Amino acid sequence: MGSSAATTVDQYLKELPAERREVISTVRDVIRKNLPKGYQETMNWGMIAYEIPLDRHPKTYNGQPLMYAALAAQKNYYVVYLISMYQDGAPTGWFAEEFRKAGKKLEMGKSCVKFKRLEDLPLETIGKAIRGTSPEKLIEIYEASRGKG
Repeated sequence: MGSSAATTVDQYLKELPAERREVISTVRDVIRKNLPKGYQETMNWGMIAYEIPLDRHPKTYNGQPLMYAALAAQKNYYVVYLISMYQDGAPTGWFAEEFRKAGKKLEMGKSCVKFKRLEDLPLETIGKAIRGTSPEKLIEIYEASRGKG
């Protein structure tokens, strides 16, 4: 599918074939269940995004809300972006270890976790990662990265 022009999450989900919608909806449910208060679900960057609203933290380098996580169905795979794991510079060893313990192969770039089937993703680990950073902490990490912290 690639990037979507949908302006709402419902539109985005309706664009997906039923099987892909089921995978995205399942991961979305895990994210929403574990998402700390203060983030909002939106459509941004052509995917489902979880962000700090601009009215809470308006001074970003690109004028966009601070993204915390995102979820998308790409052409040949799915992806969960876990931005705070990259921004914090914290070791992701625990994350890789959780995949290993679950018997799953971790395919991760700086902040993106790619998977081809729902069975490839340890949902408990994704939930733990999502729970891991409050909006206040993300703002602190962001400000420090910009030399303002």
